[in-house]
Amino acid sequence: MRRRTGPAALLAAAVLVAAAGCGLTSGSPMADDVKPGTIGRGLPLKGADLTVTSKEFTEQLVLGAIMGIAFEAAGAQVLDRTGIQGSVGTRAAVENGDADGTYEYTGTAWITYQGNSKPIPDPQQQWRAVREADAKKGISWLPPSTLNNTYALAMNQANYRKYHTTTLSQVAELARSDPAAVTLCVEGEFANRADGLPGMEKAYGMNIPAKNITQMDTGIIYTQTAKGACTYGEVFTTDGRIKSMNLVVMRDDRKFFPNYNAAPMIRTDTLKKWPAIASVLDPVTRALNNDVAQTLNAKVDVDGQDPHQVALDWMEEKGFVKKG
Repeated sequence: MRRRTGPAALLAAAVLVAAAGCGLTSGSPMADDVKPGTIGRGLPLKGADLTVTSKEFTEQLVLGAIMGIAFEAAGAQVLDRTGIQGSVGTRAAVENGDADGTYEYTGTAWITYQGNSKPIPDPQQQWRAVREADAKKGISWLPPSTLNNTYALAMNQANYRKYHTTTLSQVAELARSDPAAVTLCVEGEFANRADGLPGMEKAYGMNIPAKNITQMDTGIIYTQTAKGACTYGEVFTTDGRIKSMNLVVMRDDRKFFPNYNAAPMIRTDTLKKWPAIASVLDPVTRALNNDVAQTLNAKVDVDGQDPHQVALDWMEEKGFVKKG
């Protein structure tokens, strides 16, 4: 669901951003007929012209729409610049003023933007470290959600009944006691990243033979795992296909994988001018978790619904906004 960005892709994206010079020119006004529900009462953002952005994959499109709809309900005029290709372009839009805010992942900021190699295991500590580092760059981080879109291994129900593993430590033990039982379907990037398969094997004392590892595209991993073609497949923890395919996710009991908690990343100048942004977004952010993300993502990726409509329906269902 959430694409990782390797060094080559980062460099290419940076070149494209630099070449753009004048920044983003695309975008369209959000025109949702909404009014305050439990958020936005008193229209504290009336008179504000705010631009929201996001990356191009499903979860980000939904989160970008959620932020924009929240701003609309609080009285703001909102320009929609969601769907930017990659992390670097999205970050640049906020940094250079082409956008006022986005939902970003703490792990992406810590590792990709701020250049750290080792994640901080505690999610709140990582968020605080990210917030402190970005405060010097004119970017403010509001409190994070528990939505954590990170790596995991998952298996189908038949294999779960056969092997009964629920944690990565148990997968490691199975790999030692019955090496042929542990076969993996993974992306090429995950197979080679330090925060992917090599690091996971080291952290858990696994030694999975190369013949037991099959590399494939993300979407195929889910279907092949559901079919049982491999015992375990690499998944993203908020992907809607986990729920729709009834997969069992292994718990990262040694907390190896980085935390990728979604949190509002807001341009500091914007937040100073419109401090009510924080109180408008906070209840919404607190309502976001992995179960919510899986459900909303599945409505798009499995049921074929429009990401913006999915976001609007959820905001209304939760009572955050009301129809105008």
